[in-house]
Amino acid sequence: MTLRVAVLDDYQNVALGLADWSKLGPDVAIEVFDRNLGSEDEAAKVLSGFDVVCLMRERMALPASLIERLPDLKLVNVTGARVRVIDFDAAVAKGITVCHTYAGDSKNATPEMAWGLILASARHLAEEHQRVRDGGWQASIGTKLGGKTLGLVGLGKLGGRMAQIAKAFEMDVIAWSQNLTEERAAECGARKVDKETLFRNADVVSLHLILSDRSRQIVGRNEIGLMKKDAILVNTSRGPLIDEAALLDALNAGSIRAGLDVYDIEPLPANHPLRNAPNVTLSPHLGYVTQETYEFFHRDIVDNIIAWREGAPVRVLAAPENP
Repeated sequence: MTLRVAVLDDYQNVALGLADWSKLGPDVAIEVFDRNLGSEDEAAKVLSGFDVVCLMRERMALPASLIERLPDLKLVNVTGARVRVIDFDAAVAKGITVCHTYAGDSKNATPEMAWGLILASARHLAEEHQRVRDGGWQASIGTKLGGKTLGLVGLGKLGGRMAQIAKAFEMDVIAWSQNLTEERAAECGARKVDKETLFRNADVVSLHLILSDRSRQIVGRNEIGLMKKDAILVNTSRGPLIDEAALLDALNAGSIRAGLDVYDIEPLPANHPLRNAPNVTLSPHLGYVTQETYEFFHRDIVDNIIAWREGAPVRVLAAPENP
């Protein structure tokens, strides 16, 4: 029998060229989807009959209700080890194994993207690029970063890398998170401050937290209201860390600027107000989207499928006792 494999959300249509899928053998049929399956009903219909589903990070969720509608599903691969959109209990109950890939060079890719958004926001690069494209010339005045203050909300692996890069720009670095210690801040070359001080004093605020019940909307109307006029708020972590309505109000009022790579709903709906908001630079969740990272992802997916077929799955997140 043919093993049917679905590779989801391959927006760039590159998955088949980034690994040797022929290693899976001639009895494997691979189908790549270059668009997001926008609803659970569509996903249930399209994925019916597939034995293996390969997810790109958290672009599509696998709740219990969808798992129940995919009776042929036996293996799920998800890129990266940290995932919150799969109902693992439901998967195990249905006899499904869930495996992950390594994240590749996660230390550098997302911080580099964050700095790209910081620079683009500070110097109005997107707007000026479009003016040149349209035959015009400069109309904005940028701000420099040297001598300014970077406020980091979260000082883990990615936040620590942000602090290192900030020193090259000769920026002062302050940081806050609920569990941050003085020792960790000093280790990263930052000063630990309280949350209000960070939002009041930072010229750039960059978010580097995991989304959880505790961190959801951790940047709300109060925090945004504390920010300096024309300060830059950057989010390359998860959209729901910010109160989106409060952010839109601030952008439309011209009180702050923002650089966003993540959103409450992804892909961002075509009619979403952020698409037309002023004072914001938008990118379509590119933080981890690099050649090097994608090569790690897809090579591991192929190896995961091979190992699972041999009865010895690797990088297992969840598995039934008797698959």
